Amino acid sequence: MIDKTNIISAVMERLQALPTGHYLDVRTYKRNRYVFFVKKGEDKFLIIENGYFQERFENVSIKKIKKLFKTLLKKEFPRSTKIRVYNMGQYDEEEAEKTQRKTL
Repeated sequence: MIDKTNIISAVMERLQALPTGHYLDVRTYKRNRYVFFVKKGEDKFLIIENGYFQERFENVSIKKIKKLFKTLLKKEFPRSTKIRVYNMGQYDEEEAEKTQRKTL
C-alpha cells in the first residue's frame, strides 16, 4: 500500500519500468474500485477506469498520464488515504476483468 500523497510518483516510476504488454492494477484500500494501466507500446498506454465511472482511455502517452491520473484519483479515490498497486504481468482483457480481490 502506498500513501495517496506519493502515489503519482510511485506509479509513474513503475509505468516507465513496465514491459510492453504488462499492466498495473491500482485499487482503493477496500479493493472495490480500480484503474488499470496497460502498456501497449513504447509510449502508448490503455487506461481502464472501473469504479464510480467506467471509462477507457486509448493511446495515452506517458506525458499525459500524470494529469489524467491526478483527475482519476479525485474521481475514483476521493477519501482514500492508502492505495494498493499490483504489478499483474501479461494483460489479458478477460482474465483481468475477472480477477477477484478480497473486499473489506
